[in-house]
Amino acid sequence: MQTVLSLKQRPEGHSVAARIFQTAKERLLEIWDYTERTWGEEQADKYVRSLIEAINFAHNARHAWRPVLDNALIGVYFLRYQHHYIFFRELSSGGLGIINILHENMDIPARLKEDSGQEDEV
Repeated sequence: MQTVLSLKQRPEGHSVAARIFQTAKERLLEIWDYTERTWGEEQADKYVRSLIEAINFAHNARHAWRPVLDNALIGVYFLRYQHHYIFFRELSSGGLGIINILHENMDIPARLKEDSGQEDEV
């Protein structure tokens, strides 16, 4: 798990243009753990770093945002990256608030509603 923690130590000029809420942080760790068990540490590092790059892309590419079409989740957008969906809101600061990262095989509507109230905890 040391490698996941090393993601916080980015080269100068490489930062995440978003606030990653607790639920999304937990999902990133779960993704890293699963990927490491299945394909190894190097692939886990690579995939999680790529998810972070996708978050940075979303911050700079509003045209790629897709709204979640659910009245209970107004103002929530998503971006697909490989087999995951990254869910976020635009913060008053102009940054993004990453609220969840879910695998395509999950019951996404149920998980998103279940977890959506937790982003204010951090």
